[in-house]
Amino acid sequence: MKEVVPQIYARLLRLLRLRLWIIEKLRPSPWQETLCWAAGAGVLGALVALGFRLGIDLVHYLMTGTAEGMVDSFRELEWWQRLSIPVTGGVMAGLVLLFGRRLHRGESSTDYMEAILIGNGQLPVRASIVKSTAAMFSIASGGSIGREGPMVQLSAVVASWLGGLGRLSAPQIRLLVACGAASGIASAYNAPIAGSFFVAEIILGTIAMESLGPLAVSAVAATLTIRAVSDAHTLYTVPAFTLHSLWEIGPFLVLGVLAGTVAPFFLRTLRVVEGWFARTKLPVPARLALGGLVVGTLAVWVPEVCGNGYSVVVAILNGQLVWTVLVVVLLCKWAATAASFGSGAPGGVFTPTLFMGASLGYLFGYGVHTVWPLGAADPRAFALVGMGALLAAASHAPVMAIIMLFEMTLSYDIIMPLMLCSVVAYYTARGIEGQSLYSEALQKKAAEQPAAAPLAGVVADLAKPQAVPVLLTARFEEIARKFLQSRQEDIYVTTTDGQYAGAISLHDIKPYLNDAAVAAHVIAGDLLRDDVPPISMLAPLGEALRLFAAHAGQTLPVIDPVSGKLTGTLVKNDVLLALLEGRSARGKP
Repeated sequence: MKEVVPQIYARLLRLLRLRLWIIEKLRPSPWQETLCWAAGAGVLGALVALGFRLGIDLVHYLMTGTAEGMVDSFRELEWWQRLSIPVTGGVMAGLVLLFGRRLHRGESSTDYMEAILIGNGQLPVRASIVKSTAAMFSIASGGSIGREGPMVQLSAVVASWLGGLGRLSAPQIRLLVACGAASGIASAYNAPIAGSFFVAEIILGTIAMESLGPLAVSAVAATLTIRAVSDAHTLYTVPAFTLHSLWEIGPFLVLGVLAGTVAPFFLRTLRVVEGWFARTKLPVPARLALGGLVVGTLAVWVPEVCGNGYSVVVAILNGQLVWTVLVVVLLCKWAATAASFGSGAPGGVFTPTLFMGASLGYLFGYGVHTVWPLGAADPRAFALVGMGALLAAASHAPVMAIIMLFEMTLSYDIIMPLMLCSVVAYYTARGIEGQSLYSEALQKKAAEQPAAAPLAGVVADLAKPQAVPVLLTARFEEIARKFLQSRQEDIYVTTTDGQYAGAISLHDIKPYLNDAAVAAHVIAGDLLRDDVPPISMLAPLGEALRLFAAHAGQTLPVIDPVSGKLTGTLVKNDVLLALLEGRSARGKP
C-alpha cells in the first residue's frame, strides 16, 4: 500500500507536467476557444437547417403528391387544388400555433434578435419548435414567404443550447447565438460571408473582428457542413455578365434610385396589410387561412406567386420570361407576399425581396434596352443588380446585400454596377423612410434595452461561482489536483475563515514537478503570490477593465465588499465581450 501512494503522486506530477507543456506550447487563448464554440454552433446550425428544409419537402410532397419545386408542382395541379392547398396549409399552421401555446405556456417568446440584443442568450426551445413547425406548413403549402426566418431561429436555438451546455457566460452565449443566426443564413443561401455580415451589419451593428471573426467561422463551418451532406451549389447559376459600355452606368444609377424608391413602399404595403388582418379579429387559423385563400386565388391563374420565388428568379436571370408576363407576375407576387406576411404566416420575406428586385431590374433593363440598346445591352444584368439594390434598400444593409449577391451568383463582372446601384438604393430608401425590413423588430428590442453606459453593470453581473479554493496550509498534492480539475491557470488561496490571501499560478509550481521529494514538503503559503488584485463584486465593470489592463492574467478573484471573502472569478473575455456589446448598442441608429 505504501508503494501505491508514491506511484499515484508521480502520475499526478506527470499529468501536471503535460498540462503545463500544452499551455506553454499550444496554449489556446479565450478568443481561440470562442472560435471553437462558434465552429460547433455552425455545424449544428447547418444540420438543423437542413433538417427543416427536408421537413418542408416532405410536407410539400404529402400535400401536392409531387417532389417538384414549388412553382412547378403548382402548375401541375388542378385549379381547385391550387386554391385549396394554401388554405389548408394556413389552417394547419394556425392550429399548430393555437394549440402549441399550451405546449410552451409559461415559456418566453424570445427570438434570436432579442436574445442577442437584450437577453441573456437563452432561447425558448418549445416555442421555437412550435413556430417553426407552423412555418413548415405555411411554406410547404405555397405561402409567398421564405424559409430563412425559421432556419435562422432554429440555428440560433441550437447555438444557445450549446452555450448552456458549455456553461458559458451570458456575453459568450449571446455571441454564440449570433453565430447560430449567421450559420442559418449561410445554410439558407450557401453564402458564408453574407451570413456573417447579415448578423454583424443588421443586428450587432458592428463589424469589429471580436464579433465578425466568430461569425465568419460559424458561417463557414455551416456552409462546409451543408456541402458535405447535401448537393449544395451556387444558388443562382447565371450567364457571364459584363459591362458592354460605360454608358450603362447611367441606367444602373437610375435603377438604384428606382429600387430605393420602391423598397419603402413595398415594406409599407406589408405593414398596411398586416394591420388589415389584425383588425379582422379572426382566430389565428382563420386569419392564416384567409391569407392562404388570397395566395391560392392568385395561384389559380399565376402559379408563380407560390413559394419564395426561387425558380422564377432563375428564369428571370436567364431571360426565360416575356416582359408582359413578368409584369403580371410581379404585381401578383407583391399581393401574395403582402397577404402571407400580413396574415401572420411564420416565415421570412428575404427571398421574396430578391424576387421583387429581380423582376423590377429586368423590366427596367428591358425598357431601357428597347429605347436605347447601348444603355442596357443585356436586361438580365439589370435583374441581377436589381436583386442587390432592392435588398440593400429594404434591409438598410448594403454591404451585406453586395456580398450576398456576389456569393449567390459568383458573377464578378457585375460587382462594380452592383456596388454603385446598391449604395444609391440604400441612401434613396433612407431619404424616403427610415424604416427597414428589420427596423420594427430591432427598435422594439432596443426600446427595452437600458441606456448603454461606457461599460454598464457591475462585477457581480459577470462573475462566475468560484470552485473551492485551497487553504494556506494546503499540501502540494492538493494544489496539483486542483489544477488538474480547473481550466484556469490561477488557483486562489484563502485563510481558514475564507478571506482572500493570494493566488498560485500554474507556472509557479513548475520547479517542483521534477522533484517529488521536495514537492511533498511544499504548502500553498510557500507558493503564494500577492500581485493578483481582488475586485469587489459590487465594483463597476469599468474598474475591472482597468485592473485587467494592468494585470497580465485572464481572471481576477471576486470578493465580498463587506467580509472580504472570496466569492467568485471574473474572466477577462467576458468583460471584453460586454464592452463590445456596449459599443455596438451605442453605434445603432
